[in-house]
Amino acid sequence: MTITYKLDTEMELIERHIKVLKAVIENQPVGIIKLSHMLNMPEHKIRYSLRLLEQEGIIEASPSGAKITIKAKEALEEIRKFVRDMEKRCEEINNIIDSINL
Repeated sequence: MTITYKLDTEMELIERHIKVLKAVIENQPVGIIKLSHMLNMPEHKIRYSLRLLEQEGIIEASPSGAKITIKAKEALEEIRKFVRDMEKRCEEINNIIDSINL
């Protein structure tokens, strides 16, 4: 459905970034090819997620692969808060939908 397509696409992207971050945390230092195999994702998608995480200062590149930075814990807490806020907003939207009489 067009009204929800963009949000669904963005949620898939956020989910991918989180999966990549989790894999980096658990396997650091780790490279693109290994992450691609581990997560069964194309290298270009892994590369994009790593680039975004690096721009945010959550990971850093090293000669042996991606590693987390000291910002990773704080970033995860912010993401967790965002997801909880989104859950509340979704509940509010559901309440509105439930109140509609057709």
